[in-house]
Amino acid sequence: MASTSFSALGGQTIEIAVWAGFISLILALLALDLGVFHREHRAQRLVEALAWSGFWIALALAFVGVVYFLYENNWVGGGLAFPQDIDGRTAALEFFAGYVLEKSLSLDNIFVIALIFSHLRIPLKYQHRVLFWGVCGALIMRGIMIAVGAELVHRFFWTTYLFGGILLLTAARLMVVRHDNIDPSQNPFVKALGRVMPITDEVRDERFTVVENGKRFATPLLVALLMVESADLLFAVDSVPAIFAITSDPFLVYSSNVFAVLGLRSLYFALAPLLEHFRFLRPSLVLILAFVGFKMLMLHHAEIPLMASLIVIGGILAVGVLASVVVPPPGPEPLRSPVESERERLMRISLETARRSIVLVVGATMLLIGTALKVVPGVGVVILGGGASLLATQFVWARRMLRDQVE
Repeated sequence: MASTSFSALGGQTIEIAVWAGFISLILALLALDLGVFHREHRAQRLVEALAWSGFWIALALAFVGVVYFLYENNWVGGGLAFPQDIDGRTAALEFFAGYVLEKSLSLDNIFVIALIFSHLRIPLKYQHRVLFWGVCGALIMRGIMIAVGAELVHRFFWTTYLFGGILLLTAARLMVVRHDNIDPSQNPFVKALGRVMPITDEVRDERFTVVENGKRFATPLLVALLMVESADLLFAVDSVPAIFAITSDPFLVYSSNVFAVLGLRSLYFALAPLLEHFRFLRPSLVLILAFVGFKMLMLHHAEIPLMASLIVIGGILAVGVLASVVVPPPGPEPLRSPVESERERLMRISLETARRSIVLVVGATMLLIGTALKVVPGVGVVILGGGASLLATQFVWARRMLRDQVE
């Protein structure tokens, strides 16, 4: 370990510089992506998508070495909100495990995005533009959620049980509910947009809004963007708690999330045409979520080694992919019993009720914490906003309250 003392150099100053450097790197990569490599609107070929996916994965693997260097020299992990004594090897392993977990869980998000684009008939050549701005919004939303999650985990020991329950409920939902609701008319963000401006029936090139006859209209591209953002928000409510079962270090949690999200666009173009062939991926995600939820519930009782967790997650995913390749597809789907459909509907309602209850508890807790921290400039406002936004995803009264505050 380096001989330079963390405290002698001013730990907070160095850690702030590391955060600033990391965010600057991400902004530079995004600028290069949209401003240089994808300036022209065209459909991305499969070979190109695979190459870009390989690039983002290689970049994440290279960052493992950066994480090792930062933590081995105590440049991160000891100076800001929640000091933690993590050596370079442990930090690198936690980052890699978190990245693999988030990358695995993002596969279900790809399926939802494909449904959104198909439902709205978004041309392939404009999908990258929607996903680019969707990723930008996801990075901001996840940053806020991770900051709030880290605060909750640090202050309340019972948060781990709450997060574990969320993960187990999500696993049950994925196992029981066969299709996601992507009806734009039921999306709260799209309904809010419809109250602000009318929406065109067809796309208008690459534009999100257009002015026609002196009146501004939203295009299906903006509708798709809002639906992708709302899908990622709900996905993040499920996936962000999962990574806290791996590590509670804010930098490791956020950086692993960032690299998983950055590769989501290329992974979408590479896997979207092949999703129907990977029939056992969703059952694999169910098992991964159940395992991580169990690990979260056991954090205060029996620790599951990090390497064992990584092997289990990777093994489940590998078995799902292998089974999809080896096991032949079934014949035509038999007619489903009305009783089975009703059972699925009741299960969906039960899971949704449990989900809303958990969101209510978490959101109310965030509001209480934000109110208590209003004396701290900026922090209380961010937590209050995050709590209100989380509640607004499930409750009409919270959406009205949030809208009144904005106005």
